Amino acid sequence: METVVINTQENIENNSKKTNGKKLTPPRVLVLGFLIIICLGAIMLMLPQATIDGQGLPVLDAFFTATSAVCVTGLVVVDTGTFFTIFGQLVILLLIQVGGIGFMTFAAIFAIFLGRKISFKERLMLQNALNQFSLEGIVRLVKYIIKISFAIEGLGALALAFRWRVELGWAKAIYYGAFHSVSGFNNAGFDLLGNHNSLTSYQGDIFINVIMMFLVVTGGLGFAVLSDFYTFKGKKLSLHSILVIKCSLVLIVGGAAAIYLLELFNPATLGGMSSGSKVLAALFQSISSRTAGFNTIDISGLKDATKLIVAFLMFIGASPGSTGGGIKTTTFLVIVLSVFHTFKGDSPVEIRERTIPKDIIHRALSIMFMASLLIAVVTLLLTITEKGDFLSLFFETVSAFGTVGLSTGITPFLSSVGKIAIICTMFSGRVGLLTLAFALSHKRNISRTHIKYPEERIIIG
Repeated sequence: METVVINTQENIENNSKKTNGKKLTPPRVLVLGFLIIICLGAIMLMLPQATIDGQGLPVLDAFFTATSAVCVTGLVVVDTGTFFTIFGQLVILLLIQVGGIGFMTFAAIFAIFLGRKISFKERLMLQNALNQFSLEGIVRLVKYIIKISFAIEGLGALALAFRWRVELGWAKAIYYGAFHSVSGFNNAGFDLLGNHNSLTSYQGDIFINVIMMFLVVTGGLGFAVLSDFYTFKGKKLSLHSILVIKCSLVLIVGGAAAIYLLELFNPATLGGMSSGSKVLAALFQSISSRTAGFNTIDISGLKDATKLIVAFLMFIGASPGSTGGGIKTTTFLVIVLSVFHTFKGDSPVEIRERTIPKDIIHRALSIMFMASLLIAVVTLLLTITEKGDFLSLFFETVSAFGTVGLSTGITPFLSSVGKIAIICTMFSGRVGLLTLAFALSHKRNISRTHIKYPEERIIIG
């Protein structure tokens, strides 16, 4: 979970020295934990019981699917609804749940349930996993996350089951409701409706659209914001929550307006719909494009300009500490504010009578740069190994990084090299580029951070 509101790496390293786990720092534990879960999921998907043909998934396809599920992306090389058995689908559902909420959160809940006290080292892991400023109240936040997540997923499952009860029967409706509710809240984009069609058959269904949009939005706001609402009781929301909500609203409305205007007369997407359905579809796609990956219109039929708009939304993604990916809304907002203040000639970046610390700005710029570099490198690689056009390959790469799952239809036809590249991109987008960088880097000499050399200006721009 990438974010710009986490404790500094120096503090994490200093805190880690107080524990016995000097080698396994919190970032390394997170990366290793995700890798282990992906490997276990891939092994289960390779079992004969996981697929309808009784053959199991090939190794690379199994790792691709497991990574997509754990990283709550939704890119698939085989159709989830028609290729997997109930067992295979439940494996994917479990991977989505663990990957979305976080394996450290589940581990902490099990420990609490068994009556075991959460150690200082485990609290450090949770702090890093949940992107919190300090250790204070970390266990309480974990409890809130579980309560909020299961409550929202439960309500969504019941609502969807009620809608599907007539056409599917109660038993299947409950199963479909639970699967799509978990997939929606965790911004995963997996569906059971068959033939890679996602929710296109329900593009005019207000009930299903509203429920899925509610699940996607709440899952994408971030657990810190949801916890803020959960404990609201008349107090003021934190600055972080206010900024997340405002930025999300601007992106949702702006994205919907852009999609609506660009696709209004496109017969392959909105052109043949009624006026109300056009607005609903544009709004749904704007919300889903930020990391969910569901679609009610044909993504391959979008105009090139619209694909670029959707790619922009996917790149920004959800909010910090959420079930979604991307560079995150607050990262984007901090960069925009920094640029704006540079144009004005102001030195500090201020908002709502608060100053944004320089280290937060530096982190935001680092995330932006690393994300752009990763997307450029992977897209370049795909143009060499794959047969698709440049925009489709770029779109696929951004979708993987943003853990979105939208595709123009090229995912099942990727080469082995292309699949590995997308697997690495999905993993990087979910774990977080800074977390991954900290996990791979050697420990710095902390004493050197106290050395300050003379300043000297260089010419830029």
